[in-house]
This record gives sequence, C-alpha cells and structure tokens, in this order.
Amino acid sequence: MVARGRLMTANPARQVHLPPGRPAIVRGADGTRLHTEVFGPRDGYPIVLAHGITCAISVWHEQINDLARDYRVIAFDHRGHGRSGVPPRGHYSLNHLASDLDAVLEATLAPGERAVIAGHSMGGIAIASWAERYPHKVAQRADAVALINTTTGEIVRQVKLLAVAPRLARSRVAVGSGIIRTFGGMPVLRAAERPSKRFVAALAVGRDAAPDVADLVYDLYASTPPAGRAGCARALIDSMEKRHIRLHGLTVPTLVIGSERDRLLPIDSSRRIARDAPNLVGLVELPGGHCAILERPAEVNQELRLLIKNCTQEPSLSG
Repeated sequence: MVARGRLMTANPARQVHLPPGRPAIVRGADGTRLHTEVFGPRDGYPIVLAHGITCAISVWHEQINDLARDYRVIAFDHRGHGRSGVPPRGHYSLNHLASDLDAVLEATLAPGERAVIAGHSMGGIAIASWAERYPHKVAQRADAVALINTTTGEIVRQVKLLAVAPRLARSRVAVGSGIIRTFGGMPVLRAAERPSKRFVAALAVGRDAAPDVADLVYDLYASTPPAGRAGCARALIDSMEKRHIRLHGLTVPTLVIGSERDRLLPIDSSRRIARDAPNLVGLVELPGGHCAILERPAEVNQELRLLIKNCTQEPSLSG
C-alpha cells in the first residue's frame, strides 16, 4: 500500500501539501497539548522544526517536503497555535516556550539521541530560551541549531515598518508595543480583512514575495486563536523588549540565517546573534523579507542539509 500525503491549510482556497505524518503525543509541563508530527523515515537522522508566531507546522512545508525524503523531520505547533491546546492567560512566557521545546525533544528523541534543531522567528527565540534555561540539555539533545529570521531581544525597537526621528524612538516603541498587543489579540473580522492582510504582509514578507506566500502567511495568522496570538505577543514584548536572551549556553554549532529586507526582525538582529553565538558556523544573509523559509526555500533547505551533513559525516582519520 502506498502512503498518501495530505493537504493542510488555514483557508480551503490555499492548500499546502505535506507528506504522510505520524502523530506524537506531547504535553507541556503545565499539561498543554502540543500537536507534534513526525515525517520521513523512522530510522532517519532527526531534525526538529519550531515555527514562528501566528504560524503552524504547515509554514515549514517547503522544508518538510524536501528534508523528509532523507531525514526524520519532527515539527510541532507552539501552544495557542495550529492544532495545539490554547492555555489561559498567564501560561505564555519564554519559560513556557523553552519547556515546550524541551518536552518535544524528550518525547520524540530516543534516549541519548541528538538532533539538528531549527527555529524560525519565535521558534528561534524558543531555541535560545531553551539553551539559556536548560544549558545542561544542549549538548545532550542538539548536534547543531539553525536560527532563522530571529532575535534575542528588543523586538519592537527593531521593527522597520515606519521610520521616525531618533528623538521619537521611545514613543515609537510604546506605540508599537500597544499596536502589536491589540492587533495580536483581535479576532479577524471579514470587514477588516483587507487592511489586516496588508499589515501582516508588510511585516512578514518581502515586497517581492510571491502572492501565494503572502496569502499563506495571512491564512495562518487568521487561523491562529486570538488568545494564542495575544498570549505569545505579550510574552515576547514583556520579556524581551528591555533585555536580550543570553547565548552562553548555546555551545553547539550554530547557523544563523537572516534576510536583507526583513522588516519585522531586521538583518541586524541576525548579525548580533552571529556575534554573540559561542560556536558560530555561519551567517547567511538572503534576499527577501521575514519568511525566508517560504521566500527562499531552496537556499534555506540547502543550508539545513549542509548543517545536517556536517553533523552526521564520519570524521576523517589523519596521519
């Protein structure tokens, strides 16, 4: 019998194909159900994918379809996102992001098994938070990590949606924080769909992104429960606007990928991570906007494959 893939989408008009997946039972430390799927060969080398805010597993479809041909791809929905549980207010924080990732790793990897862990945007923040809070787990569970279009702090201060004079920077941060908190928790109304779609596209994709990329990103945003959107937005702003996550515990090989036209988390965020990472193996700067995994999938997949290859190849004997 031939296994068939399936179509996943937030909007029936825009369907995303994924290969057959195997569900994994994962719960966060507070009992929140974390929807997790495993793709590819059961005995394949594992790569774990953590998506960004207001997204879901399907945002990784370009990577899953490519990498699952050769590797065991483990992807999960963050709390309050996709098909995961939606906990009440007070259950969203960097601690929760870190412990949720740890729960996924413990539930899906065999004892002593390590993986390449890749995170986009908030997924990268989850990885950095995990390394900061569980430094003893990093070498036990990660062979390497990839931090894509992400940051370690000062989220609102970095957004390049509207340019303002330096003297107004503090007011801009306050106003921006309020907008993100409010917009993040609002239900999506049909009457406001057009302006909402423009706002999401302006932040999340580059100006030259294909229309179907912008459509998918908006569909994922619109299908994310408002409580999940708001909870994670508040957690990121409250925890990271005045501090940066420390990377001293991220001792494994670290690949950083940023985008030249990223307006949400500009390229300087990736450059800072590259400077701070204890074990940097490369900084890749791609054209396009915030969603490099959708806008430049071939390049991202190539970099992830190279990272995996470097982790799995046998060391050469000298002499």
